[in-house]
Amino acid sequence: MRPTPPPSPAPPPRLLPALWSGRPMRARLMVVVVLINLVAAAISGAVIIHKARTATEVETAASMAVVEPLVAETLQALQDAPLSGLFRTLALRFQGLRHVRVTLIDAASRPTEGGTPREGTRRAPRWFAQVIAPPAHRHEVPLVLRGERIGTALVTAEPSDEIDEVWGYALALGLTGLSLSLAMLAILFLAFGRILSPLAQLAAGLTRLEQQDYDARVDRPDTRELAVIATRFNRLAEALGSARAANLRLTRRLLTAEEDERRRTALELHDEFGPCLFGLEANSSSIARIAATLDEPARTRLTQRTDDIAAIVTRVQTINRALLNRLRPAGLGQVPLSRCLELLVREAARHHPETAVEGHVAGLRAGYGDLVDLTVYRCVQEGLTNALRHAGASRVMVEVAEREGSLHLAVDDDGTGLTGDRGEGRGLAGMRERVEGLGGRLALVPREPGTSLRIVLPTGTPEEEAP
Repeated sequence: MRPTPPPSPAPPPRLLPALWSGRPMRARLMVVVVLINLVAAAISGAVIIHKARTATEVETAASMAVVEPLVAETLQALQDAPLSGLFRTLALRFQGLRHVRVTLIDAASRPTEGGTPREGTRRAPRWFAQVIAPPAHRHEVPLVLRGERIGTALVTAEPSDEIDEVWGYALALGLTGLSLSLAMLAILFLAFGRILSPLAQLAAGLTRLEQQDYDARVDRPDTRELAVIATRFNRLAEALGSARAANLRLTRRLLTAEEDERRRTALELHDEFGPCLFGLEANSSSIARIAATLDEPARTRLTQRTDDIAAIVTRVQTINRALLNRLRPAGLGQVPLSRCLELLVREAARHHPETAVEGHVAGLRAGYGDLVDLTVYRCVQEGLTNALRHAGASRVMVEVAEREGSLHLAVDDDGTGLTGDRGEGRGLAGMRERVEGLGGRLALVPREPGTSLRIVLPTGTPEEEAP
């Protein structure tokens, strides 16, 4: 068999998607605006450089073209002037020229004094001058006086002053554009925050909907598109609230029907099984008395059978009482709820003497309605069962109190706590269904050590609508 090649490493994430993904919308919009400004600035800079280069070439060519007529005119006017005065006059006239540098050379190829001096100070940076400056041009203009060549005027392109002007213009334009861009970015940052604030409110509303708070509503913004979304959100929240209210009413009806059926079943068990078992027990006692008058071995056999029947009747009576208690706790609805809960905690402590079971039930009303009373009783019962049978706790604390218009129930233990390999059992699922059906909340909170069962139930049950 050919060896399996190792898996190829995953490609590294790209930089731009990593910087872009997961960013807020305002940041993305600002990045887009900044990129647009940078592109616009680059295009504007390219246009300015192209125009400045063209203008510099034109200005330099025009200045160089002026030198030759100027020399001819000067020589024509100074035919009788001495050479030193002639060179000095030419130098003075060349000083007014821009974009060129003129060097006067006599017949012996020696530079004379004067000419256009080169500017020593340049404002534009070197890189800008290299981009703008046209190709170097040099032109020689012969100096001829009375048919004799007396020297040469060496003309060199010198566009530094034009480049400095272009640099000053570009710098002023750039600073103005930068200031306007920064002001625009600040205004857009505030405007985007104002425009996108309804989205933040909508996200908060969705979070409340996720937490099953269907009273969440968002304000209708001025933006038409966002106003449509806000309207749809409010309608959705209203529809979910109505659906939940209808679901709660249906759940209450189902729980009421279930408890009514339990109550009828318990009543039938009590009224039918009770007399029947009592009759069996009475007949068994009667047969035992008759058997006592008989001779052996019939008396022994009948006595053994009547004892077996009496044991079976006692066992069935025990099962019947436990079943009646599961269907309908004894005394619930007839004695105060706090008393029923105290008896439940006391019974759990009696059956589990190895565990310290304590209960704090105080400040409760006599009752909160059949469904609420039965739900509280069942939740305390199931919480005690889980803590005593499954958690391995050495101490269990039960607390039921009424605070801020709600019943707060807590069952705390110091057992093994929540384990990841054990899911939600039937008992906990049944408790959750009952509690949420009455509009309450149930939560299992890990503690150190052990687990805490927390339940909050509204004390007032809304009136049920007629079917």
